[in-house]
Amino acid sequence: NDDSLTEETQRLKMMATIGFAHPLLFFRNKSIDKSHNSRTKRFSSSSSSSARPSSSSPSETFHRTDNGQVIHKDVLSEGIMKKKKRVFFLDVSPLCYEGNKPSSHAFGHWVSLFFSQVSLNDPVIAVIDGEEGNQRRRELLPSYKSHRRSPIPGKYSKRPHQFVDEVLRKCNVPVVRIQGHEADDVVATLMEQAVQRGYRAVIASPDKDFKQLISENVQIVIPLADLRRWSFYTLKHYIAQYNCDPQSDLSFRCIMGDEVDGVPGIQHVVPAFGRKTAMKLVRKHGSLESLLSAAAVRTVGRPYAQEALTKYADYLRRNYQVLALKRDVKVEIQEEWLVERDSSNDSEVLSSFFSTLHG
Repeated sequence: NDDSLTEETQRLKMMATIGFAHPLLFFRNKSIDKSHNSRTKRFSSSSSSSARPSSSSPSETFHRTDNGQVIHKDVLSEGIMKKKKRVFFLDVSPLCYEGNKPSSHAFGHWVSLFFSQVSLNDPVIAVIDGEEGNQRRRELLPSYKSHRRSPIPGKYSKRPHQFVDEVLRKCNVPVVRIQGHEADDVVATLMEQAVQRGYRAVIASPDKDFKQLISENVQIVIPLADLRRWSFYTLKHYIAQYNCDPQSDLSFRCIMGDEVDGVPGIQHVVPAFGRKTAMKLVRKHGSLESLLSAAAVRTVGRPYAQEALTKYADYLRRNYQVLALKRDVKVEIQEEWLVERDSSNDSEVLSSFFSTLHG
């Protein structure tokens, strides 16, 4: 849902202005594409260990080679990343909206840009919410995504995802839908399997839930409605924006809540507990559970914060259960999903799709 961009769009637009966001890729002719898409052999999972994010310690900022050459760790890490093949995970459902309204035109627009400017011939795995996928979370929190409407009304209302499946499969994209599971959990599970095989995973989605997965091997590419383009968001961008590890993102959101998904934050019961307080405490303690455990035995903040963390600990732990992405869905990534995507049908399939919409 594009509402999930409300909080992030201004930050990302600012980042694009100062050079953080990935530059817009332009359409390429076939001869350039063929040259660009000649691939190196894939890293085996046993030889694809990547450098960890640099710490504040100067001794860990550089890497010395056998011949004595000193290389900045960021450069070393980027070199390793470039050797890894990418696999994209396309979170389909949020792309089927324009603002709050279901829109097949929005789906066509974002998928067309995605294929032509972002994924090119890299493998793409599309994931769609399964039937009753959010039931488990709604049992924990009835307000969870309670405002969501079924996508694509009108001519596609009887089988809302039928045309999505048809378009994606004709463009040689496998479509994964697991009964009883949300797309977010399926993406998290498949992403981890891809990384274990030595791939670099890129999640295409406006959903900020995926920030908890960001690492040196996992990036996000976000559709920016105001700029009408996709923009890459990486570990480097996250640290520049929040000055903390992405693993802390989930803990921070458990405290502040997620209005888009109907998850109330601590400020609903303790109004004085704001973003600055939450970020300061999460940075200091690293995780929600560490923070709650510390607050149970000693003072960790001002009286209002201390009382909130002790009195509403179960409230915050429930938020964690709702917002944490699962990585144990019973689905296995298939080898045929990881081959270079044949994009020769894209233009014809998408042109036919738009013609049908306009007809």
